Amino acid sequence: MNKNIYLKSIPNLISSFRILLIFPILLLIYYAEFRLALFLFLVAGISDALDGFLAKKFNWRTRIGALLDPVADKLLVAGTFIILAWLNLIPLWLATVVVSRDIIIALGVFIYSFVYEPFEGDATRISKINTFLELLYVLMVLSLSAFSWPTISIINLIGSAVFVTVIISGMDYIMSWLRRVRAQKINN
Repeated sequence: MNKNIYLKSIPNLISSFRILLIFPILLLIYYAEFRLALFLFLVAGISDALDGFLAKKFNWRTRIGALLDPVADKLLVAGTFIILAWLNLIPLWLATVVVSRDIIIALGVFIYSFVYEPFEGDATRISKINTFLELLYVLMVLSLSAFSWPTISIINLIGSAVFVTVIISGMDYIMSWLRRVRAQKINN
């Protein structure tokens, strides 16, 4: 078997590892073990950057990786936002907006793939910025809970940036889908 096939699976293994970290992270947050939760969340965040780097740098992209990476991101973000809101560590309205956007995106991809063709495409720049800010926000909330740092003002500033990028990236996805649907109708 070709050695390259094994190498191409490395980003997929990293994404799978990130998915496996989600439950322990949520459990640690629930039991107020914030230092360990912060550490594992940081590992998960680094793994997100690492699998993306490897996939792009060495062209180790696979169809399953194109699905696994965003699923891992969405599950990590949604899970942590939900548990942090449940514990009143972040505003419920912000968690609702973040999770709702992810649900809308997932439904859009599913519907488009069912009605037209399998959805293919990379995350937009604003979506990548949004994901980075969401991960940074959770990291800062966990850091505040573990080490009383940073200040609430910094967390509120990052939370505001999360809200703005959620709205902009959500609208960007909707506009992108509308353009794709129009193109499909014109081509058919």
